[in-house]
Amino acid sequence: MDLVKWNANIEKLTQDEKHVLINKGTQRAFVGEYTEESRDGVYRCKLCKAPLYTSKDKFSSHCGWPSFDDAIKGAIKSIPDVDGRRTEIVCANCGAHMGHIFSGEGYTPKNERHCVNSISLEFIVKAKLSKAYFAGGCFWGVEYYLEKLPGVKEVTSGFMGGELKNPSYEDVIYKKTGHLEAVEVIYDNTKISYKELAKAFFEIHDPTQANGQGPDIGEQYLSAVFVSSKEEREIILELISLLKAKKYAVVTKILDKKEFFAAEDYHQNYYNKKGSKPYCHSYTKRF
Repeated sequence: MDLVKWNANIEKLTQDEKHVLINKGTQRAFVGEYTEESRDGVYRCKLCKAPLYTSKDKFSSHCGWPSFDDAIKGAIKSIPDVDGRRTEIVCANCGAHMGHIFSGEGYTPKNERHCVNSISLEFIVKAKLSKAYFAGGCFWGVEYYLEKLPGVKEVTSGFMGGELKNPSYEDVIYKKTGHLEAVEVIYDNTKISYKELAKAFFEIHDPTQANGQGPDIGEQYLSAVFVSSKEEREIILELISLLKAKKYAVVTKILDKKEFFAAEDYHQNYYNKKGSKPYCHSYTKRF
C-alpha cells in the first residue's frame, strides 16, 4: 500500500479501522454491521471508496463476517498471507486489507468465499425510485415545494382523476373533465419515505379548504391524495387522524390512483422559470 498517497484518507480512519485496513487485523466475528445486510447496493472500500462487491454476490455463510462468492471484476487482488497458509484479499486500487478468500467449501456454485471484514467496507444502498401523487390546488405551488425535499428526484405538474385522455389545461379549467390539478413525485425511497412526503404535502397547502386552494376556486383545485396501495392509504388515513386530533377539519379526499397526464411544458417548473414564489401555497408546520 502506498501510505503516502492515501495518507489523507488514512488520517480519517478510526483506530479500529486502521487496525484492519492498514495493519491487516481481523474484526471480531458477528459484530460487523454488514454481516446480515441484505439490501440491494454496492460495497465500497472504506479507505479509497472504490466499488468492490455488489449485493447480488453476497450470501449467508453463518461464519460471522460478510461473505461474497465473487467481486466486481478487477476490484480485488489476492496475495499470499503472511501466515503462509491462507490467501489475503486487498483492494486492488489502494491495497487496503479486506479479509481472506477460501475455496472448495461448497456454499455456492462458484465455490468461493470472500470473507470480508465489515469494517473494511462502506455500503451504499441502491436508490429505489417510487412515485406519489398529490393534488392541493394550483400544481405550480405544490411542485415548487415538493421538489425541494431531499430525496425527491423530479416533480411533474399535470392532471389526474378524470376520464378525458390527454387533457389540455384549457380542458380542465373550462370543461367538466373530473380532473384535478395534481403532481407526480418521483422520489428515492431510501432517502425519503412516502410518509415524509405526505406530511410535507399536508404542510404546504391548506387541507381544510373545501372549495379550492387560496384564491383558486373550483373542482380542479380540490385537495386530494391519489394512493397506489393499501399501505399508502393507511398512511394518509393516519396523518389525517393526527390532524383531526389537532382540531384541523381536514377535507382532503383519498382517491385511487388513475392515469396521470403531464401538463404542457410551460407549466413545468413554473415558479423557477418565473423567478417568483407561490401566491397560494406556503409552509405551515402541522405535525
